[in-house]
Amino acid sequence: MQLYRRGSRGPAVRHLRAELTDLGLLPAPQHSDAVELDLFDQQLDEAVRSFQQSRGISVDGIVGPSTTRALDEARRRLGDRLLYHSVSHPFTGDDVLELQARLADMGFDVGRVDGIFGNRTEDALREFQRNRGLATDGTCGPVTLRELTRLQRSVVGGRPYELREAEKLRRRGPSLAGKTVVIDPGHGGDDPGWEVEGLTERDLMHDLARQLEGRLLAVGVNAFLTHHPRENPSDEQRAATANETDADLLVSLHAEGLDSRHACGVATYYFGSGRTSSVVGERFAELVHREIVARTDLQDCRTHSKSWELLRRTRMPAVRLELGYLTNPHDARALASWDFRATVAEGILAAVQRIFLPPDLDPPTGQWRLPESLRSSR
Repeated sequence: MQLYRRGSRGPAVRHLRAELTDLGLLPAPQHSDAVELDLFDQQLDEAVRSFQQSRGISVDGIVGPSTTRALDEARRRLGDRLLYHSVSHPFTGDDVLELQARLADMGFDVGRVDGIFGNRTEDALREFQRNRGLATDGTCGPVTLRELTRLQRSVVGGRPYELREAEKLRRRGPSLAGKTVVIDPGHGGDDPGWEVEGLTERDLMHDLARQLEGRLLAVGVNAFLTHHPRENPSDEQRAATANETDADLLVSLHAEGLDSRHACGVATYYFGSGRTSSVVGERFAELVHREIVARTDLQDCRTHSKSWELLRRTRMPAVRLELGYLTNPHDARALASWDFRATVAEGILAAVQRIFLPPDLDPPTGQWRLPESLRSSR
C-alpha cells in the first residue's frame, strides 16, 4: 500500500482531504481559498495527526494501513448498512461501536465495546430483540434500529461494559493458580524487527518470553506463547490464538528503535481509542510499567492508550510493552543482558500477581519477589 505524507500529491490526497473535511477536522474549502487540494500540505498534516490522536493511532502524520482503516471506520454511521455477524469478515466501524454502546447502556452484555461485530455483539442484539418482541435474527436492520432509537432517550448508561470487565477479574480471586496468561513476543520468522549490531528484537523478545513463561508456570499460571520464533503471524492471528485460550491477560513484548540514538526508555500501551477503553487493561499497563521502571534504570516514557489491532481484537485485557530502544547504546546494553531480561520478567510476573490482588493485599511497587526456590536458572 502506498503511504501518503506531507509533500505527497495526487487524487488520493484530494480524497483524504474530503474525508477529513466530512469529519469536521478541516474547514470546507472556499472558491477564494488558495488551497491546492491535491497537495498534502501542513494543514492536512495537522488534521491527519489530530485524527490519529483521537483514534489511538501512532501520531506520525503518515497515512498508511492503520490510518486508512480508521478513516473507513469513522465514516460509518448507525443505520448506513445492515449489521450482522459475519464469521469470515466481521463488520467493523463506528456504526458497530455505536450499536454496542447503546446495547451496553441498556444492560446487554456485548463484551468490550470495540467496534467489531462478533459473537457477543450478536448474542446481545438477539437478547435485545427478544426483550422487545422483535424477530430475533441478530441483524440490526430498520425495525431494530427504530426500536433502539426510540429507547435511546429513556436510557442513560454509565460505562457498564467497563464495570463488567473489572468485576470479571475480581471474581477470579487473588490466587495465581489456574489463571491463564498469553505471551506474545514481537516479530518472528524472517522478520527480525529492529536489528542493531548483532542484537535482534525477535531473539531478545523470544528469550524474554521464555523467561516469563517459566516464571508463570512456576507459580501455577497456565502460560502460552502466541507463536514459535520461526513464525511471524499477523496481529489478527495472534489475537485469535489468544482468544482461543480464554486467557485472563495478554502481554505483548517489543523493543523499539529510531534513527536518533538519543531516543530511549520504556513505554507500555493498553487498548483505548478516545471513545472507549479497557479499564483493566489500563490498570494492568500501569502495574507492568511501574514495576519495570522501579526495577531497572530505563527512562520512564509512561503508559498510553492505543487502538492497535492486537490490543483491540483480544477479548482479555492486554498490554504491549516497548522495552527500550536498540538504537540507544544504554538501552541496547541493558537488553543484551540476561540478568536485565530476568529482572523484567520478574517485574511482569509481579504485575500479573498484583492485578488480581485486592487493594489491602497489594504490595508496594518493586517489592514483590518470586521465591528463590521457584526462580529459573540460566
